Amino acid sequence: MRQPKKSLPTKRLPKKVVSLLMHSTLFVVLMGADNLIAQVESAGNWPQFRGDAASGISAGNPPIEWDFESGKNVKWKTDIPGLGHSSPVIWGDHVFVTTAIDQDSQQPSLGTGWMGGTGKAAEDSENWAWQVLCLNRQDGSVVWKKEVATGKPITKRHLKASHANCSVATDGTHVVSFFGSEGLYCHDTEGKLLWQKDFGKLHCGSYNSTDLEWGFASSPIIYQDHVIVQCDCINTGFVAVLDIENGDESLRIPRDEVATWSTPAVVKTDSGTQIVCNGYKQMASYDFETGEELWTLNGGGDVPVPTPLFANDLIYLTNGHGRSPTYAIRPDARGDLTPSDESAESLPDGLVWWQSRDGSYMPTPIVIGKRLYTCNDNGRLAVRDALTGELVYRQRVGGESGTYTASAVATRDRLYFSNEKGVVTVVKTGDEYQELAANEMGVIIMATPAIAGDQLFIRSATQLICLEKED
Repeated sequence: MRQPKKSLPTKRLPKKVVSLLMHSTLFVVLMGADNLIAQVESAGNWPQFRGDAASGISAGNPPIEWDFESGKNVKWKTDIPGLGHSSPVIWGDHVFVTTAIDQDSQQPSLGTGWMGGTGKAAEDSENWAWQVLCLNRQDGSVVWKKEVATGKPITKRHLKASHANCSVATDGTHVVSFFGSEGLYCHDTEGKLLWQKDFGKLHCGSYNSTDLEWGFASSPIIYQDHVIVQCDCINTGFVAVLDIENGDESLRIPRDEVATWSTPAVVKTDSGTQIVCNGYKQMASYDFETGEELWTLNGGGDVPVPTPLFANDLIYLTNGHGRSPTYAIRPDARGDLTPSDESAESLPDGLVWWQSRDGSYMPTPIVIGKRLYTCNDNGRLAVRDALTGELVYRQRVGGESGTYTASAVATRDRLYFSNEKGVVTVVKTGDEYQELAANEMGVIIMATPAIAGDQLFIRSATQLICLEKED
């Protein structure tokens, strides 16, 4: 059985604002896209999975081309022990990642491609360690490393997954990491453990087979003085809102759902603040203060992974295992929004448009201006008008088949698509497919990259890599 590290006494921190952007995560989307980009640019931070509001967008100018072998535009690369698919998170001069280390094996099994997605669980040893790492953004050196738990994993992982799938979230003062059944932890930026929370066993696997164990992957998010986690599992289902200073639960919202691997989103508008969750039986929105269900949808894909997005005053949801729908929803929508067909005349009030195809199974889509870019795990990119759902174009990224687990990230004028074989394809934004570069790195990439300022951070199966244009 897992043995948690001894917790330090909980200390209540004074509430303070450490910067103008400390609490901007997940609601700067209220501004226009240009203002959002300007805010991100002014901070140079990437505070959670896919950055501010999970938008995936940065105003920086990272390189378009690089050469991993010769070192061209490679600022540094640091070996990360163990196996983890959590994305890098950046605040100031710190880069945060998590990992899980099989202490009996230097190379734990990792499946890739279609053959890696058979639903089988990995056969691991019983001797693991879970860690949070802080690296120096300028040279990649390890600033601190904290081991939060050791022992036998409480649940198994999918052959393509790790025991450290969730990205951390930070507000510049707190660093929140989640390892599913191994617990939720909050450190300060110097590595001091402030509190921890145990939610018990979180069993995630196929909706129609309770015997399968695939591992947990929903990342925590920070909104104002709260931590929000979505725990859709076979044995339990809820959204928990916790006080970021001490870990006390202020709200728990029950969910009647199968296992979900999606990170939640917070949307704040004039009509109020809501928590939006992807799902199979229950794509839904909840009042942030009370937990009351505001609207709901069902009928999507049965293994929901992509994170909800908010842009152009619309909430975008997609999931693509089995069915592959995409929905665009007004934040003031209420009630059951499940459509009976695609006819615009029969759409429920609040559902602006929906499409029954071109959704995404694994990667989270990205909205840049008035265009919605959705790359499925097979590399098929569908670009739609984000306001109407009208198709602009479809194209296979790179012109050939590949498997994409990582989500795209972008700047103002280009997108970065990383496939599992380590090819990062850079595509120009716009109404036609234009490939700018295809960077073959020769490493396995499962984690979503991060952009902070003019740096692009890519996590491979064994390393964290920082790319920046050479002087």
